[in-house]
Parts: sequence; structure tokens; C-alpha cells
Amino acid sequence: MTAPWRILTLAPLGRDLMSGLFAELGDAVELDFPATRDRDGLFAALPGAEVIIGDFTGALRLDAAAVAAAPRLAFVQTPGVGTDTVDTAALAAAGVPVANAAGANARAVAEWAVGAAFALCRHLVWADRGVREGRWPQRELLARNTREIHTQRVGIVGYGPIGAEAARLFEALGCAVSYWSRRRRPEASAEYRELDDLLAHSDILVLAIPLTPDTAGLLDSARLALLPENALLVNVARGGIAPDEAVLRALESGRLAGAALDVFEEEPPAADHPLRSHENVLLSPHGAGATGQAQINIISAVRDNVTAAVMGHPVTNVVNDMDPQVKRH
Repeated sequence: MTAPWRILTLAPLGRDLMSGLFAELGDAVELDFPATRDRDGLFAALPGAEVIIGDFTGALRLDAAAVAAAPRLAFVQTPGVGTDTVDTAALAAAGVPVANAAGANARAVAEWAVGAAFALCRHLVWADRGVREGRWPQRELLARNTREIHTQRVGIVGYGPIGAEAARLFEALGCAVSYWSRRRRPEASAEYRELDDLLAHSDILVLAIPLTPDTAGLLDSARLALLPENALLVNVARGGIAPDEAVLRALESGRLAGAALDVFEEEPPAADHPLRSHENVLLSPHGAGATGQAQINIISAVRDNVTAAVMGHPVTNVVNDMDPQVKRH
């Protein structure tokens, strides 16, 4: 009789939920959870793990040391799109495919990006704050350069499922949309531009690209300075792509008239972080993908891929160039 697959769940999801996801697999799997949500708990659980469901909070990271401590590991599934909480290179070197849930929250995140762009164009958060404080800043609002979104040139950095869906939604609003990604997309409806050219032609810049060693710091102060005066930034990617300090400098210089940030270099940012008090910044607690439908999609993607691995079928959405056929060690 074949021994059951050992599935280690690092995400802070309930035992009943996770057990229910794989109930149809019966005795083919055994679910494990770290005894404590810290480094010690992680390393104590790793030696027997064959499949790992990653931790979307980033608290339990699968770095190179963690990978080395899991000799039986055969497959890693992240419960989301980002893979910055796992060392994909170390896992590839160990012969372990890593998959994400690409596309599962694309509509949710793209809608947030469009909604945030509307809010920045019309200074909705600023106006709301003024009215709540007892003021009536009607004239001041117009003086802040309110604008209609269809008049704006939109540049999208990254053209995966989120970037493509955001492009479609902005185009439907009448915006001229361009994009840059690390490889051209022949199927893209938006116009391709090289990155520096894209920045120079973007009144609204949307970041929707994964954080990798190549993209960390991609939008530094020098790059943000290429934007048109009074541009708007919407970041639904990761904070490290446009470092907090670079965003602050662009806001203070006037290069950026506003920024909508769902992500930060460190989450949560410090209570006294200057972005928290900047009146031209819309803040969000990494919740762009936090809709009920998106969560259902992600959970379904995790269930389907882990089930495929256990049943001997190829998995989907592998992100580290490994064979999608999971091989038990």
C-alpha cells in the first residue's frame, strides 16, 4: 500500500477548512500544520513534508535554509499570485516545482486598480476627509486638478493576468493604454513600450509585476522622475518594486500628484511611516484581491493543483521552470 502524501499547510487557515478541501482524497493524504507559527515551528514540521501550501502572510518563509530542511519535498503551491515568500531558485535547484494561483484574483485586483485610479483622479479620499472634519472644500477640490479618467494615458508595468485585465478595464473607460513587461505579449490589446518610454507617457502608472531579484527597486527615484508632472501611481504589485522612499520623494517633488498603495516594503508599515500621514496617498492593507469570489478562486486553484500532484497528473502555473509532473522523492 502506498503511503499517504504528507501535506504541510503553512497558511493560517483552519484545520476544518483545509481538511474539507482534500476530503475526497481520503487516506491518500495526511495534513500537517506547524505547531507554532514561528521559525522553530516551521523547521520542526519540514522534514516530513512532501507538499507544502505556502504562507501568504510571509511569516513562514520558504527560504534556502528551509528548503534544505525538507528533503522529501516534491511540490510547493502558493495560495496566491505572488511567490516572494518562497525561494524559487533554491526550490528549482532541489528539483521542486513551485506553482502559484495565477489569474485567480486578477479581476478583483484589476477592479481595485481602476477604483483607486478613480479615487486619485477625483481626490475622493481627500474630499471625504475634509467633509468629515466639518469643512466644505468644494473650491479647493477643483483647484487640486481633478480630472476625468478617460483623458488619462495609462501605463501598466507587467502584463500577466492582472495587468491584462486592468488594461481591458481601462480601455473600456476610453483610456489610451500602454504596457511594458519582461517579454512582449502578442495577444495584448494595449500598445507595448519600452519601460522608460512607458513612464514618460503615463499619466496613471499601474504596477502589476511580480517581485523578483530583477524587479526589486525597478521603479527607483530616477525612473519615477521620468513620469509626466502630476502623474498618479497605483501599486497592486509589491512595495519593493517602487521603494517607499522613492515614492515619497516623487510625491514631495510634485512628480507624483498622488499614489494608491495596496502594498509596502514592510507590511504593515511602521505606525509613524510618513506614507501613513501623506494627504495625497490612498492606503490599503494589501487587500486588493480580498473579495469573496477571489478567495474562492484561490482556494479552488490550490485544491485542484495539490490534488493533481497527489493523483499523478501535471500541475498548472509552475513559475520556476520545473517539470509540472510532480515526482515523489
